[in-house]
Amino acid sequence: MGLRRKSPVGIWKYEFSTWRVDCVGIASASNGSMFWVFFSGMECLGLYCFRIKHCPCSVSWISLSAQQSHLGYYVYRDMLGEKGDFITSPEISQIFGELLGIWFISEWMATGKNAAFQLVELGPGRGTLAGDILRVFSQLGSVLKNCDISIHLVEVSRKLSEIQALTLTEEKIPLERNAGSPVYMKGVTKSGIPISWYRDLHDVPKGHSFYLAHEFFDVLPVHKFQKTPQGWREVFIDIDPQVSDKLRFVLAPCVTPAEVFIQRDEMRDHVEVCPEAGIIVQELSQRIALTGGAALIADYGHDGTKTDTFRGFCGHKLHDVLTAPGTADLTADVDFSYLRRMAEGQVASLGPIKQQMFLKNMGIDVRLKVLLDKSDEPARQQLLQGYDMLMNPKKMGERFNFFALLPHQRLHGRSHPMNACQSKPSVSPVAGFGELAWR
Repeated sequence: MGLRRKSPVGIWKYEFSTWRVDCVGIASASNGSMFWVFFSGMECLGLYCFRIKHCPCSVSWISLSAQQSHLGYYVYRDMLGEKGDFITSPEISQIFGELLGIWFISEWMATGKNAAFQLVELGPGRGTLAGDILRVFSQLGSVLKNCDISIHLVEVSRKLSEIQALTLTEEKIPLERNAGSPVYMKGVTKSGIPISWYRDLHDVPKGHSFYLAHEFFDVLPVHKFQKTPQGWREVFIDIDPQVSDKLRFVLAPCVTPAEVFIQRDEMRDHVEVCPEAGIIVQELSQRIALTGGAALIADYGHDGTKTDTFRGFCGHKLHDVLTAPGTADLTADVDFSYLRRMAEGQVASLGPIKQQMFLKNMGIDVRLKVLLDKSDEPARQQLLQGYDMLMNPKKMGERFNFFALLPHQRLHGRSHPMNACQSKPSVSPVAGFGELAWR
């Protein structure tokens, strides 16, 4: 199924006379009163909008509310780190970003060392991961010396984009800002590489690119469905008739447009579908098929096996998703089987593979030993604690997965010309997805 929308990563806005509706959820009238709104706006399904007081709305709204210009959990605050609501792998250990930097260089080399190298990160957090990758690029400057490298960050958060700029750019070179432009900020990294910010993947220049999405897809809005004797019914959110300021889950009384996303042979009795993720994966796949490169996706997830994973986090603790929408981190495990289906026919995919195995294949043990040998005792303890958090199966080791999108020819041996003595083209193994052989 083809999914189309002009802005794969961004915010929907529609004007209806004196009404302004931001995505799915709350609409405000000119008199200031608030109404619940159900909205589904995929172009392939048409446009559905109902303005009814106390109308149930799709669960996708509760996630989108966190991305709105008015409600904006992800727009106006720094939610990362010990003082935030959650912490990510790059904040735990520098090794994580270093190994991802090695992965991108490895793929660039395996596919012929193209003269251009665009690194595009979706949802780059504080810029910590990009910073660690750039450090690897600098350390391997002799390998990349003839390559035209540029950094492109897709970020809707004003707060985080400013933090990213502080982390990554050369402070002596002023940033170029243009709020009305698709490229709303430009600068130069501390290592002299041009860097640009966008609100939408669609605006990133097409070219030989390597895409990174770390803990990005899990915050995109999901539709939840429950199997009933009458067939699939979407899970909606409604106001509790017994308590006027409390929300509750209810089942839609009839079929909703979003049901088209459910697989006909689906065996589970409860599923979560993220159409926005499908749109983005199709955009990435089209770009990779057209101009080369690869995409690396790392996230909570499963391969089409889990059911109800929608949850919230506030202050590093689980948070009721129906309490104070727009004030907490909302997440749902990524269904990698769905991403694979959205990419089929355009690019090849690898994974998902558990984070523990991916990092081990990338040589995390070797890198840890090198750093431990150079560190004092406090730093050693920090390194060991970070390693345990990343690799322990009971922590992040098996909860996170890696998934890659690659050109078909990358896996079928058409990337390089055949040697005279070869009967088949040689294929370089894809780092991380197989055991690394050290020479």
